[in-house]
Amino acid sequence: MDDKTKSIYFMITLIGIVSMMGDIVYEGGRGIIPSYLQILGASAFIVGLVTGLGDFIGYAIRLVSGYLSDRIGTYWMFMFLGYGLIIAIPLLSVTNFWFAAAFLVLMERLGKAIRAPARDAIVSIVSRGVGVGKAFGLHELLDQVGAVLGPLFVSIILYLTFNNYSITFASLFVPYTILVATLFYVYSKIRVKVSEGQSVGDKILSKPFSKDFYLYSLAVFANVLGLVPASLILYKASTILSSSNMEWVVPLLFMLIQLIDAPSALFSGIVFDRVGTRVLTVSFILSIFTCFFAFQAIDLTYLIISCIFYGIVLGMQESVYRAAVSYYVPKESRGTAYGVFNTVYGVGFLLSGAVFGLFLDTGAGILYIVSYTILMQALALSCLIKSYGRQFKE
Repeated sequence: MDDKTKSIYFMITLIGIVSMMGDIVYEGGRGIIPSYLQILGASAFIVGLVTGLGDFIGYAIRLVSGYLSDRIGTYWMFMFLGYGLIIAIPLLSVTNFWFAAAFLVLMERLGKAIRAPARDAIVSIVSRGVGVGKAFGLHELLDQVGAVLGPLFVSIILYLTFNNYSITFASLFVPYTILVATLFYVYSKIRVKVSEGQSVGDKILSKPFSKDFYLYSLAVFANVLGLVPASLILYKASTILSSSNMEWVVPLLFMLIQLIDAPSALFSGIVFDRVGTRVLTVSFILSIFTCFFAFQAIDLTYLIISCIFYGIVLGMQESVYRAAVSYYVPKESRGTAYGVFNTVYGVGFLLSGAVFGLFLDTGAGILYIVSYTILMQALALSCLIKSYGRQFKE
């Protein structure tokens, strides 16, 4: 490995470390937010709607932030503002009403929307020469280390405090402080390198994106629309475990998802560099099994299986779904493309949260749920196959 390649991997690793620290805070919080909202009086529909709306904001606002990051060229400004809003998660420690907690959940998702396009653009820029699939896979692997440590951390605090959610959320101020310090360090190390890859003077393409890009985005939309949200898997687990006073186990299920997510992201990223977007057919099919086991669950066994399948799908979503965007659009407008893609992605999360929340509240039959899921994934596969056209490979 030559010095240039080592330098590229070093920069990707640094960005991954920032994401890792962020995940310790917000993924730790997300592991107990469904249970916390339920305690505050929210129904499954409300939990699904709030988390779905949060994901919608977290992705839809990227349309604006992605365009601005391309136009202005100040990627790091968006990084600092976006990661700063993660403070909303520790602030959940002072909430007493579900609507107040929901507001803070949405604020954290807004922060993700602000930082994500700039971060993805930085990763895609610095990764030239090593393969964008491997770059996003490595970034996601580091990201998921934090996503595993976060739920484990809150589970331990919950257990030690006898399920005291206020103390648990407040404890997240510690990793948040470390996150801010780490971000400043990373900025000092690689800001010049990033500016070499994309300057303010780079032109934004004026012509519209290709039809294949929009077909690909529609495929991902249908996939997400037919995938039960992790928040509702955790909500159902909380319902099952509440009678035995074992709510501290719920974030461990979320940790399991993240444990599966990490190797899935890295492996699928490597496969993606070989076969391209065709690897997504695996995640579309596995989404069906995720829903089946989640809604069939009467104890933790089926929920654990559902979490395993969900972890595989999530790993692919967080790596190759994003990496594939770079195959459909040139680098000059990539921040904007990620914004468009993530808006479509977010709408899917918003609708799936509401739909599956209603399924759970109304006790819908498993036949109807699985039929709906199969229909959505069939549509996703159809659009994916039609999107195989001209792609930009650097």
